[in-house]
Amino acid sequence: MGVTAVSAGLVAFWSSGFIGAELGTREAAADTLLMWRFLAAAALFAGGWLLLRRRRLPRRALGEQAVIGALSQGGYLGAIVWAVGLGVPAGSAALIAALQPLAAGALAGPLLGERVSRRQWAGLAVGLAGVALVVRDDLGGAGAAPPWAYALPFAGMAALLGASFLERRARSPLPPADAVPVHVLVSAALFSAVALAGGRGAPPAGGGFWLAVAWVVVLSTAGGYGFYWLSLRRSGVTVTSALMYLTPPVTALWAYAMFGEAPGSVAVAGMGVAAAGVAAATLGTGAAPSPAGDQGRHGSAEVPVRPTRAEPRTGAVR
Repeated sequence: MGVTAVSAGLVAFWSSGFIGAELGTREAAADTLLMWRFLAAAALFAGGWLLLRRRRLPRRALGEQAVIGALSQGGYLGAIVWAVGLGVPAGSAALIAALQPLAAGALAGPLLGERVSRRQWAGLAVGLAGVALVVRDDLGGAGAAPPWAYALPFAGMAALLGASFLERRARSPLPPADAVPVHVLVSAALFSAVALAGGRGAPPAGGGFWLAVAWVVVLSTAGGYGFYWLSLRRSGVTVTSALMYLTPPVTALWAYAMFGEAPGSVAVAGMGVAAAGVAAATLGTGAAPSPAGDQGRHGSAEVPVRPTRAEPRTGAVR
C-alpha cells in the first residue's frame, strides 16, 4: 500500500473515532462503551491470534506493547470518549487532539533524531490555524461540559504522543498481528475494571448501542489505529502527526452527513487552510530518522522498509 493511500486511510478512519464516541455516548456512559468496545475487539483480534498465529512472544516485547496499548488506547480513547460524554463537542475534542503535531514536531528532533524543516513548521502552524477556523463556532458555544472536562483531550493527546515515541524506540518490536491482541487485551482489562467498579458494566438493551460498538471496533479500532501505526512506520512521527490536522474537517463533514450538523462558510474555508498546511508539512519531505543506523529500523517516507522473511516491524492497531 502506497504512502498516499495510507495517509488517506489514516485521516478517514481516525475521524470515525470522534463520530463513534458521539454515537456511543448517546446510548451509554463512556466507560460502558469502552468496556464493550474492547471486549469485542479482544474477542476478534486475540481470538484470531490464538487460531492463526499462536506463538511464544518475548517478555520484553509484551511489556513494551502493553504500555504502548495502555497509552494509545486506554489513555487516548478513554480521555476523548469521557470528554465527549461530559459534553465537550466532538469538534473541540478533535481540535485539541490536533495540537499533537506541534508537540511531536518539537520533540521529534531531540528524542528520535528526525529533522523538522522550516517548511514543516510553517505547515504545522497553518494547519492549526485552519483547524481553529473549522471548530470556531464549536469553541464559541456555551456547551454543557464542566470546564475541567476540556483538559481531558489534552491528556489524551499527550498519551498518544507518548505511545508514538515509545513505539519508535521499542527494543523488541512486534508486527501488528502480534501487537494488536496485546493492545486490545490490556485496554479491555483497563476499561472493564473501571466500568465494573462504577457499576456501569451492563450494556443497554437497545440496538443503537451495539451499532456504535460495531462502528468503533471495525472502523476506529481496526482501521484507525492500523493506519496510524502503519503511517508512523512509513512516514515518521512529524508527517503522521501533521495528518491529524485533517481529522477535524473530516469529522465535521461526517457529522453533517450523519447528524445534520452543517459546517458554516468559515468552517469550509478552514478545511482548505488545514489541507494547505498539511500539504506544506508533508509533500516533498520525509520525516526519516537522521542516524544512518536507524533508517533501516524505522524506515522513511521516501524509502519504506521492504518486507523480508521476518515480518516487518510496526506497532499496533486501534
